Amino acid sequence: MSTPPAWATELVARVCADADVAEPRLAWRRRLAEHSTGVTRRQEGAIAVRAGTDETDQRLTLLHELAHWLAPAARRGRRSDHHGRAFYATAFDLYRRHGLADADALRLEAARYRSALRHAVDLGVEGAVAARDAHRAAIRERPRRRWRVLVAEHRIRLERDGRWTVCSICGQKVVGITLARVRRARRPMRHVLMTSAS
Repeated sequence: MSTPPAWATELVARVCADADVAEPRLAWRRRLAEHSTGVTRRQEGAIAVRAGTDETDQRLTLLHELAHWLAPAARRGRRSDHHGRAFYATAFDLYRRHGLADADALRLEAARYRSALRHAVDLGVEGAVAARDAHRAAIRERPRRRWRVLVAEHRIRLERDGRWTVCSICGQKVVGITLARVRRARRPMRHVLMTSAS
C-alpha cells in the first residue's frame, strides 16, 4: 500500500465537497500494467485503486469509483444495475468536469464495459455514436468462430476436485448460480462441452 498522490487526494476532496457528501478513505496501490483497476466499498467507507502506468486511466478510474460513491447502484428487485444509465450520467459528468476529454472517457470506459457506449449514446456524449459504430464494425470484422462438440451432451455428475466442484464426465468446473441450480434440481441437469476455433 502506498500513499495516494496529492492530485488524487485533492480530487476526492473536491468531488465530495461539490456533492456535499462525506469523503471515502482512499487506498492506493501501484501495478505494473498500463491500466488501473478500482473498487468502491461503501460499507467500509473506502475506495481502493490499483494504479497502472497510464495517468489518464488512473484519473478515470478514480472518477469512476467516485461516481459509484456518489450514485450507488439502483436496485431492481434482487438485481443491481451497477453500470446503468444513472451511473454513467454521474460518471460522464464527473469526467467532463474534472479534465477528461469525452474521447478518452469513451475509449477507456468501452475497453472495460461495452454497455458504456450504449449509455453514452443515450446520454448524448459527444463522439459516442462514432465510437459505438466503430466498435460494432470491429466486432463484425473479427473472424467467425467455428464451434464443435468436445464432449457430447451428458448428465452433470458433481464431484470435488481440490477446491472446485466439477462435472465428473467432462471435468468442467461448475460454479456459482449454475452449481446452486444443479444441486437443487429435482431432475438431473445436462450440459455439453463445446470448443471453438477461428
